Amino acid sequence: MADRGFDLEGRLAALEEHDLKRALSPVDRVAERGYFAEPSGGDLPVLDSAEALVFASNNYLGLTDDQRVQDAARQAAATVGTGAGASRLVTGDTLVHRDLERQLAETKGTERALAFSSGYAANVGTIAALEPDVVFSDELNHASIIDGCRLADTETVVYDHCDAADLRANLEERVERATREGREPADESWLIVTDSVFSMDGTVAPLSAICDAAEEYGAWVMVDEAHATGLYADGGGVVQAEGLEDRVQIQLGTLSKALASQGGYVAGSSALIECLLNDARSFVFSTGLAPPAAAAASEALHVARHGDARERLWENVAHLRDGLESMGFEVWGDSQILPVVVGDRRDAIALADGVRERDVVAPAIRPPTVPEGTSRIRIVPMATHDRDDIIACLEAFQAAGEEVGLL
Repeated sequence: MADRGFDLEGRLAALEEHDLKRALSPVDRVAERGYFAEPSGGDLPVLDSAEALVFASNNYLGLTDDQRVQDAARQAAATVGTGAGASRLVTGDTLVHRDLERQLAETKGTERALAFSSGYAANVGTIAALEPDVVFSDELNHASIIDGCRLADTETVVYDHCDAADLRANLEERVERATREGREPADESWLIVTDSVFSMDGTVAPLSAICDAAEEYGAWVMVDEAHATGLYADGGGVVQAEGLEDRVQIQLGTLSKALASQGGYVAGSSALIECLLNDARSFVFSTGLAPPAAAAASEALHVARHGDARERLWENVAHLRDGLESMGFEVWGDSQILPVVVGDRRDAIALADGVRERDVVAPAIRPPTVPEGTSRIRIVPMATHDRDDIIACLEAFQAAGEEVGLL
């Protein structure tokens, strides 16, 4: 009988041949310094003896190591439990969840917010629940947005990255097409979806111009603030920094990056939240966010709003960007994410290896995560890096760049 299974070994060999095979690299800690596990002769990893500076984490404010955040998680586990035990609609809805959602809504300037089990679940569940007739999506949007469009089985129009003019042209073309087909565009529901900060390019979406186009054509705007929540005005995101709360119908994000926890959220009108808690399958059919995760995120958001971590992060970003560019590296982006673009994937891997040999961790990002010919090192400082850490990172990149022949 013919083998109708899957050639997994062949897949892995092809990835290996093209320098695309990835592997897990366990760490002992997830703060600004981590002990990295190296493969041993056996099946289990052993911890390396040297400490390495991590410049690749999304723990932007360094709050995973903050005593206040850890205490909040411990207290929630002790008083509420380690898990919600059921869907929020059954018995998994707690005051810890409600406190987190209240603070998120206050920060985002909306009527209500709803916590999901992950940012991925929030994106997929929201788009599928809304069932838009057409989604206009930035070409570099996160995979969870793309999958949400697929799950909703909606027509998706992809516009050029961060290009409000191309978005507008696509909106106009859709109107003209409907007219040609004898349909009324006003009968369709249109949703414009964009990340605010793009995780691999570090670019920031032109939200004001996107809102202008949306209002002209009657579309709704949904903004994924995964890489912005907690970092901008009063602990909000780019929407708050630009004062667009009243023009963006759906604000969404994650609790697993600057907020040092796990989970996701959607913020918007009361009607939107009521719709999602009834119709978003990734919410309805998932166990509620673990209470310690909800409490940790709530405390981290409070720290982000009222502490000085944001200011320290942006100081480190400016110092690191200036140093890298002065060496001659090409640094993209307009945010805390600093992609050092190398181009060739093998050069990017060699640069990452050279930096790692100097006790700085910043892995290479290769296709298919980024387009062919744009392999890069995605450097991300944290608020908890001190001046010596930034200098050590710059010195590692200087030495490794010269060694690889990039400088």
